[in-house]
Amino acid sequence: MTVFISGGVKSGKSSLAQKIAVRLAGPGPKYYVATMIPYDEEDRARVRRHIADRAGLGFETLELGRGVERCLDLAAPGATFLVDSVTALLLNEMYPENPAGDADKNAARRSIDGLLKVAREAKNAVFVSDYIYSDAIRYDDFTENYRADLASIDRALAAACDTVLELCAGNIYVHKGEWEL
Repeated sequence: MTVFISGGVKSGKSSLAQKIAVRLAGPGPKYYVATMIPYDEEDRARVRRHIADRAGLGFETLELGRGVERCLDLAAPGATFLVDSVTALLLNEMYPENPAGDADKNAARRSIDGLLKVAREAKNAVFVSDYIYSDAIRYDDFTENYRADLASIDRALAAACDTVLELCAGNIYVHKGEWEL
């Protein structure tokens, strides 16, 4: 079973994804694939919150800021994966050497390939992404390119996953498949 979850920043996507992954895994192994590479105190605080939120749920954490498909080689057979987040993964893939350097133009393709490999080969996978590309404001070229790349990744995941959920204003919308907690 594969599930794609999108929604606004801090909308509860990670908490929902954890509940879904725990349910899908049952007694089997489950891995939290943490993609954020923290660069400042705000990032570190967010990581600490996520660690606290999943305490006691039985996840083993794999920190993979790039090359997300490596989780398949690091996990027990029949594992369930929660990849949080696609948003951070893309940023890391865009800037593999230096966050202040030039963006890698192949980052979106590499991200799609890795994420789809996880979706195809994992017993269960839950993917979390931020819905940051729908407003009408025109941003600088960097931000517009990032938003377009993230949208292309999200479209690929939505097409590949069995279930597609959106969190908005505290509501869960099912766009594909079925899901009940």
